[in-house]
Amino acid sequence: MRFDNRADAGRRLAQRLTHLRSEHPVVLGLPRGGVPVAYEVARELDAPLDVIIVRKLGVPYHRELGFGALGEGGVRVVRDDIMRMSRVNEHDLAEVQHGEEAQLRRQAERFRGGRPRIPLKGHTAVVVDDGVATGSTASAACKVARAQGADRVVLAVPVASPDAAEELRHEVDELVCLSTPALFSAVGEWYRDFSQTEDEQVIELLRRSAGPTAPATHIHSTAPVDLAVDDRTVALQGDLTMPAGAVGVVAFAHGSGSSRHSPRNRAVAEALNHAGLGTLLFDLLTPREAADRANVFAVEPLARRLAEVTVWLRKEAVPVCYFGASTGAAAALWAAAGVHTGEIAAVVSRGGRPDLAMDRLPDVTAPTLLVVGGRDETVLDLNRQAAARLRCEHRLDVVPGATHLFEEPGALETVSDLACDWFLAHLAPAAAAAS
Repeated sequence: MRFDNRADAGRRLAQRLTHLRSEHPVVLGLPRGGVPVAYEVARELDAPLDVIIVRKLGVPYHRELGFGALGEGGVRVVRDDIMRMSRVNEHDLAEVQHGEEAQLRRQAERFRGGRPRIPLKGHTAVVVDDGVATGSTASAACKVARAQGADRVVLAVPVASPDAAEELRHEVDELVCLSTPALFSAVGEWYRDFSQTEDEQVIELLRRSAGPTAPATHIHSTAPVDLAVDDRTVALQGDLTMPAGAVGVVAFAHGSGSSRHSPRNRAVAEALNHAGLGTLLFDLLTPREAADRANVFAVEPLARRLAEVTVWLRKEAVPVCYFGASTGAAAALWAAAGVHTGEIAAVVSRGGRPDLAMDRLPDVTAPTLLVVGGRDETVLDLNRQAAARLRCEHRLDVVPGATHLFEEPGALETVSDLACDWFLAHLAPAAAAAS
């Protein structure tokens, strides 16, 4: 079977995928050549179109030999056997990853033009490329889609080598391939026009698709709330945002010298709202209390207030998560370790001071993500010490080149992506346990 061009291949491939329409899938094109094919698939399925960006992690002395792949939101897939065979150590891994992360961010920003990545949690992900030769890139993309929370992963390609198709069939929930010719040498030979797809074409197709087929983000307007704490003797101010059908709500515990108006926390909250999560930004201290710096570091009273607010927040009838920044992260972890808070689905700390809750860390049961800037060396060392005390599921992610406030280009966006992925990955099990 030969195709006139990628658009023709996409239209023919789409006819084999109509059974997926009822699953409300997200179509993911592999840049660059896979996007024109994916565009036609998305049109036929009336589905949103996005790119799935994968960067190969290559052995330092032999870059063509990949030992893993990197995806957005901090997703990393590593082949331990190839690492051992190639004698790649953790230092090599960190160095290669650092370089590829920068390239990945640049590609994402260029292709999407500032639009957020479409969340995959709860969706069928249809990964589309213009063809498969060895299958390594397609395999990595499918693993990344699954790691980003897709319920099902479907790989759809017009043509593939028989060997690669057979291997990939065991890695995905469904493989749809129009042709697996026995005499296969290259993808391009099965196209009459296989001219290179330019970045500008990818950008235009994504922009065009972001019109009527893009899923609407139904976010309720933010409502101011009054939160009574300390036996109802103190009233705290907050802002609650609940998207329609929210799968969880994230309570923000801000850090020293900050408030619910923190532009950094609000940027993260907006990203969480677009991902379908509710958010509560509130002041842990009244303005008069905040004027006394000693109150900012009084972690136990702050945690007690956060626990009281959590009880009130449970009226939303969805799982509760915490996002803590700086000293607020200590309060969040302290509260998560308490018996009066109830089950907390997940915790994310941004540039946090978990060391201020060091004695309580072994009692934390909520999956915890610690995010620290690579140039925030003192706080990074404190987070490493804290991570060693945690007994729950946890991970320490370092944002290369970022300082304490994550003011560098792309740094805060990385934090938002990491937080979204962490919360969404742990909210489904929490909801299932509660039902």
